[in-house]
Amino acid sequence: MRIVVVGSRVFVTSFQLAGMQGVIVESPMDAITHIKRLVNDKDNGLILISDDISKSMRKELAELRTKKPVPLIFELPSPGSKKESVDYRALLKQILGV
Repeated sequence: MRIVVVGSRVFVTSFQLAGMQGVIVESPMDAITHIKRLVNDKDNGLILISDDISKSMRKELAELRTKKPVPLIFELPSPGSKKESVDYRALLKQILGV
């Protein structure tokens, strides 16, 4: 199963350097369109989305999560967010149980 990253150029590029596929989006509407397509691809096991994009579409994400439990849709802090410094590698290991 694949991991796909959805978000800004910086967010997606940082995960692409680790070998993951990514979709660069400019707006939440653009993101939800891509996520709906990604949810229907059986090869995708996890969709990571930056919280700066996802915060305005949490209702739509919740609806997708209830209809399709796989792939998992997980929100991560975006680069430059006001949250503490984020170690994406550690977060990914935690999500995957590695």
